[in-house]
Amino acid sequence: MRILTATSRNLEQMIEQDKFRADLYYRLNVFPIYAPPLRERKSDLLLLADFFVEKYSKLNQKNVRRISTAAIDLLMSYHWPGNVRELENCIERAVLISPGKAIEAHHLPPTLQKKDASEKSSASGTLETAVSALEYEMIVAELKACDGNMAAAARRLGLTERQMGLRVKGLGIDFKRFRRGETAAT
Repeated sequence: MRILTATSRNLEQMIEQDKFRADLYYRLNVFPIYAPPLRERKSDLLLLADFFVEKYSKLNQKNVRRISTAAIDLLMSYHWPGNVRELENCIERAVLISPGKAIEAHHLPPTLQKKDASEKSSASGTLETAVSALEYEMIVAELKACDGNMAAAARRLGLTERQMGLRVKGLGIDFKRFRRGETAAT
């Protein structure tokens, strides 16, 4: 018989303090495996996130297939105190509230979108900046989904073609780069 156990506590220290039985420790400690926390293995984060996107898309009959670049940036910059369980819950939530094929940054929990205390003082974020960033992200996502078709993207965003054109121009987005088979002129 084999028993697999896991703990986040220092059992050797607990034995010294008489808080854990030494004989039980030596029975269990036949083949120790150290798994570092998620914050120390960022390379696994996207693989796990993609796995959870697929799992919860199937489970909830959703058509979510990818994670946007902005959402990936938030996932990678977060410190993950709840480890893989927190990541799984985060992705499950995002899949549930995502109306399209991609998880966007605003679908992630607010805890991921808060900056650390050290970053708050140096960050100069106004409401206008945040709204522009969200607008840019949503327009780019729809242009990608519509293969650069401005009229289709405008309809999906609830805008007129004129409004879409003005916003794309104002945000400096080259919609042609999203067309299949075309590359943007540099």
